Amino acid sequence: MTLELRNVVKRVGLETHIHDTSLTLKEGGFNILLGTTLSGKTTLMQLMAGLERPTAGQIWFNGADVTGVAVRKRNVAMVHQQFINYPHLSVFENIASPLRVAGVRGGEVTERVGKVADLLKLTPMLTRRPGELSGGQQQRTALARALVKDAGLVLLDEPLANLDFKLREELRDELPKLFEGHGRTVVYATSEPVEALLLGGHCATLHEGRVTQFGETAKVYRAPQDLRTAQVFSDPPINIAEIIKRGGKLVLSDEVSWPAGERAAALPDGTYTLGIRPHHVSPAAHEPGEVSVEGRVLVTELSGSESVIHFELGGRTWVSQSHGIHPFRVGDAARFDVAMEQCLYFGQDGELFAA
Repeated sequence: MTLELRNVVKRVGLETHIHDTSLTLKEGGFNILLGTTLSGKTTLMQLMAGLERPTAGQIWFNGADVTGVAVRKRNVAMVHQQFINYPHLSVFENIASPLRVAGVRGGEVTERVGKVADLLKLTPMLTRRPGELSGGQQQRTALARALVKDAGLVLLDEPLANLDFKLREELRDELPKLFEGHGRTVVYATSEPVEALLLGGHCATLHEGRVTQFGETAKVYRAPQDLRTAQVFSDPPINIAEIIKRGGKLVLSDEVSWPAGERAAALPDGTYTLGIRPHHVSPAAHEPGEVSVEGRVLVTELSGSESVIHFELGGRTWVSQSHGIHPFRVGDAARFDVAMEQCLYFGQDGELFAA
């Protein structure tokens, strides 16, 4: 099943919620919409579902223009972050409701509901009503109702946000497998870069109602075509700093500079924005291909398995994220290694410089 947006625009009053967007989603696979709150993910999904009509442009599904087709006449299932269930029906009947509407017979209904209930760990709760469930259980019920429906387009708007950590991990692994080989087009919205990477598939990064890049998720992460995409696809936020390439050196400030290294050597002399993700900045270990810098520690965030250190360098705040516990004291000078071959260099226009 193919889904294509052709020059779609959505305005509400004088505000543009979705700017001119053309996008063809990957057929029969996972398509991720990644962006912060208010980036346009939910609006884009509502347009895809038919819950909203675009101000301009067309939406094509499986070779047909469905721009003006009502949602009830589309072969689509959608799950919202805020769960929606029928309070007067049992969990079983909530899940089975789209099958009943479609005229599926009793034995098949029981089989299909049983499979999805088992996947989502709802089997012991099938006779209960939504009011007797926890918030996470209610969200799983809403998710099961969408999964059991044989829809060509499945829209999942941050569906795991209200679930506990362990169940989220399990479902992140199971969801892509569940849809594999069924020919459905799945669109999954998230604000978490890590979740996007774990789910894989293809990814569209969004910022303020614009799709900044679309492609294989891992490739978009490794090679963002512009600075905005790199910022959307980084958590903690990517470290950025203005640097000057001067001969064989990169100059951060009057006091801070380092050798350009192999990757930056191809840069013409001039001013660039350097981007480096926090997990490529680590407490000094003097590994090959890294340069050592000294900064003043501003904040330390220590968990049982990693350290996040904020430090000042060249008049800017940088962030280091590393495995293990590194108990730096606030105010101390500390050395960090920057993995130079992982640095990204963006020109004055914000576009990635590809050496």
